[in-house]
Amino acid sequence: MLSAGDASVPTFLGDSVDSLEYVVTLGIGTPPVQQTVLIDTGSDLSWVQCAPCNSTQCYPQKDPLFDPSKSSTFAPIPCATDACKALSVDSYDNGCTNGTDGASLCGYAIEYANLAVTTGVYSTETLTLNAGVSVSNFSFGCGSNQHGPYDKFDGLLGLGGAPESLVSQTSSVYGGAFSYCLPPASGGAGFLTLGAPSNNTAGFLFTPMRRLSPELATFYVVTLTGISVGGTALDIPPAVFSKGMIIDSGTVITGLPKTAYAALRTAFQSAMSQYPLLPPSENGLDTCYNFTGNSSVTVPKVALTFSGGTTVDLSVPSGVLVEGCLAFRGESSDSSGGIIGNVNQRTLELLYDSGRGSVGFRAGAC
Repeated sequence: MLSAGDASVPTFLGDSVDSLEYVVTLGIGTPPVQQTVLIDTGSDLSWVQCAPCNSTQCYPQKDPLFDPSKSSTFAPIPCATDACKALSVDSYDNGCTNGTDGASLCGYAIEYANLAVTTGVYSTETLTLNAGVSVSNFSFGCGSNQHGPYDKFDGLLGLGGAPESLVSQTSSVYGGAFSYCLPPASGGAGFLTLGAPSNNTAGFLFTPMRRLSPELATFYVVTLTGISVGGTALDIPPAVFSKGMIIDSGTVITGLPKTAYAALRTAFQSAMSQYPLLPPSENGLDTCYNFTGNSSVTVPKVALTFSGGTTVDLSVPSGVLVEGCLAFRGESSDSSGGIIGNVNQRTLELLYDSGRGSVGFRAGAC
């Protein structure tokens, strides 16, 4: 299924398309067509926009549309197959659709939390990660109708834990493990690598991985136990974090339980009191600063402590501030848990090892 080699590709901040999401560029088809896709640990089914697709149905994209008719390895998945039926388990199914030759093909549909939508035909194709590594018969969505906030990319690479994801589809080779490093906003490249480090895990700090429930295999969940600002632990009752935190590379801003965020905001604003506060930003962030006239800005260290006593220092300032705002927001209550977004993950290598049931953090990796 996979050719040998180092299954690693560079990751980049999507600032070239005015986005705070992270992307990789892959090849799809034979011969491979380059596609720049968002990397998302919070969903499973990967997709790209497919020709023919007009401007009312597909986003305008910088790269050429993937045209399945020009690939020698493209195959739509028939509707009555087990692979198609399996989509219903993770709510990605969309009934049957007729192909150009009248065949009954497997339809897929995904609606994301930000209300972006993609629908099309579930298919298989050769996915090229780099010059030495390709995945044959990779199941993905050939998108024919997209709308919503993902209009800056050619598609999405699903890295969740359910069977449809790239991670699960390559688990026979890589054991369901992968890692990545998201570079800071100032540029440069990070990486996305399938498989756990083969030599050792020196430099990593680990915390147990859990699931929201047995039926929800998609999400990678960790248990936050505390937050500190400037080296001082905040007074947050441990029960506030009991629902767990989903680690999501496809979400930008971290959402904390209401009580935890209130404590963080108070401590952070106190530590930053020398800088004038601005009104809340357009995207609802309420701790934003005017740094005009400051040749240097001192941002306090923010650290997250996870179950097992693992404490991770966020990169300063790139992992704490985004566009001059604290990169956290409060959820509406303490009952819904939270999400660790990609800003907090910057410059850390995050190792997701489902086989060992752990998530690892390594500082200063990119």
